[in-house]
Amino acid sequence: MEKLQAMASLKKSSPNVPFSQEFAQELLNTYGSPLYVYDGDRLRQTIEHITKAVSYPRTKFRFASVTNGNVALLQIFRSNGWGLHANTPGDVYLGLQAGFDASDIVYSGSNLHPAEMAQVLDWGVTTLNLDSLAQVQLCCEIFVNYKYPSLRLGLRLNLPGITDNNRIGVYPIEFAEAIALTRGVGLKVSGLHFYRGTGTNATAAFTQVIDSVINVAQQLPDWEYLDFGGGFGYPYHHGGVAFDWQVFGAELTDRITRLGREIDLVIEPGRAAIAGCATLLAQVVSVKWQGDKQIVGVDTSVANLSVPSVYGGYREIVTWKQGGLHNSQFKTDICGNTTYSRDYLGKNCQLPALKIGDMIAILDVGAYGFAMSSHFLHRPKPAEILLENSTHRLIRQREDYTVLLANQVLK
Repeated sequence: MEKLQAMASLKKSSPNVPFSQEFAQELLNTYGSPLYVYDGDRLRQTIEHITKAVSYPRTKFRFASVTNGNVALLQIFRSNGWGLHANTPGDVYLGLQAGFDASDIVYSGSNLHPAEMAQVLDWGVTTLNLDSLAQVQLCCEIFVNYKYPSLRLGLRLNLPGITDNNRIGVYPIEFAEAIALTRGVGLKVSGLHFYRGTGTNATAAFTQVIDSVINVAQQLPDWEYLDFGGGFGYPYHHGGVAFDWQVFGAELTDRITRLGREIDLVIEPGRAAIAGCATLLAQVVSVKWQGDKQIVGVDTSVANLSVPSVYGGYREIVTWKQGGLHNSQFKTDICGNTTYSRDYLGKNCQLPALKIGDMIAILDVGAYGFAMSSHFLHRPKPAEILLENSTHRLIRQREDYTVLLANQVLK
């Protein structure tokens, strides 16, 4: 753990640069490049902002760790009173390693085979939102065969007219069969899980369906909890449309309060909570010009970020270098350190003329950044560090090339 030289070293040189050039260079000198840098203070501020936006007293927040599974970051959510939302058994495993109690983990995944379903239950998870009648039946069979303690089961909702193109979820017309399956083994369907869709920034996309979701939930005779998303977005284009947590929280609180009955509310932010707290630092290793366009090569690649085709390719890229005469800016492509034709970290950015050794910062990479990084192109993954309480510390070791042989069977 390293002490920051001085808090002044964090001073930004422009509104979009996360910290000073001197501090960025200190981090790269200490930990190497490329480097994931997480701001723990900003993460805590975001958690507090979201938590305070929903005043309904029976609300529990569960962080969607599919977006980022670093144990040190999960522990920040735990210390701030949040539980965990798990999409896979791996999410559950990481949550337990981070110190979460199994009772604070909600599983809301799909397509588990029997051994995986049994593993989730063996770990002590007791709240499961299931996305198909087949998964409901499987859960019931394992529950009976292994005599687990009572479970709290919910259904992931596929709502006609709203989530028609979503493969996830059970249609309301299937509720009766799901209820019969669970009652046959002494369980009940007590929850409804609504997932609006990945990365939705339009607040109205959630508020306009609250009444419809509640009306469907009331079709469950044993309804006890509403798990309302999942899918909250983050404004990667700074100044663009951003999800309004205050409006959402006020409207959802009002609707549930009007029911006049005690319903538990679960909210599962992922991207919205963690995207903005992280920066990927990299160094320039090559510069060439194609006419007036600057082609900048850096020491990282698209393998270290989320898959553009799945979670969008835009991340703001900034540098500490000032432009020359009249602060000239040039159309710039930021290219990774491979010959893969689509290895662009940014296209048509407006940046000053750069040189080898300059640093860039790719912003807002906390969600689906390292979590979706891979060994594609056979590059080891970067290190991750955490800034908090005037210190910086390593929270994931940088890989070396030996990782490429891990689990291979060599003669």
